[in-house]
Amino acid sequence: MPTQPSGTLSGAPPNNTTPQPFHRVGVVGSGLMGSGIAEVCARAGLDVLVAETGPEAVAAGRDRITKSLARAVRSGKLAPQDSATSLRRIGFTTDLADLADRDIVIEAAAEDEQVKTEIFAALDKVVVRPDAILASNTSSIPVMRLGTATGRAQQVIGVHFFNPVPVLGLVELVPSLLTSDQTLDRAAEFVGRALGKQVIHAKDRAGFVVNSLLVPYLLSAIRMLESGIASADDIDDGMVLGCAHPLGPLRLADLIGLDTLKAIADSMYEEYKEPLHAAPPLLLRMVDAGLLGRKSGRGFHDYSDDRAERKAG
Repeated sequence: MPTQPSGTLSGAPPNNTTPQPFHRVGVVGSGLMGSGIAEVCARAGLDVLVAETGPEAVAAGRDRITKSLARAVRSGKLAPQDSATSLRRIGFTTDLADLADRDIVIEAAAEDEQVKTEIFAALDKVVVRPDAILASNTSSIPVMRLGTATGRAQQVIGVHFFNPVPVLGLVELVPSLLTSDQTLDRAAEFVGRALGKQVIHAKDRAGFVVNSLLVPYLLSAIRMLESGIASADDIDDGMVLGCAHPLGPLRLADLIGLDTLKAIADSMYEEYKEPLHAAPPLLLRMVDAGLLGRKSGRGFHDYSDDRAERKAG
């Protein structure tokens, strides 16, 4: 049974197919992206239920959200009472079937096609609202493949948030060839009006808009480091100080997660077969070694002190 948020709305799904306003949101996964999505939905006043794989993952997800809300309070971006109210709106479960009454379910699992298609096939069996939207936070996997894992491909859409979700205002909406206009319009309303995010639209092609531009740039920086042209610090300083980028490409890769970057690059290379999309050997070896960037404490730069500070806080 789920740990329900305070004030959870109840009641059976309507018998008609008239689209209803968004009140109940399901999120599958509470990692870096899933926890951020759950947080922004709760801060927008929505009833949120997060599905995770087990008690340890639930505890980690709850802790991640609690610490993020605390940072928002410390920075003056959120009032303490609003933080407490938002936290009460978020419940957790380890059973996907508990998402049956959700108006929209956003999958935010690892960037692995098999994992995601299995989740969508399962959601298709348990989410009972006739107008429910099944959305994926995928950054590169074709939405069509996720939609056809269900019997309602017309209600499946890509809803790609950016990290950190509570801070960055952009969401890419990615319909497949089978996504209905109604689903696209309702998803845009949910993201734009309910969550207050800026929407851009993309075709269902690996990388969508942002990663199609960003990933070749990041891979180019990794190749530059690998070839010995410049150090990691000099590459990053060059783009920050010379091009006014807020973050250098290698630090940005570390923030994204090198395993995630590799997964996106692999998906783009599979689709386009362009050499500039191929993951460099250095990236492959770092992923094999578990040097994944900020989340592991070390990537192209060292974040061990940052991790210790986050655990303490």
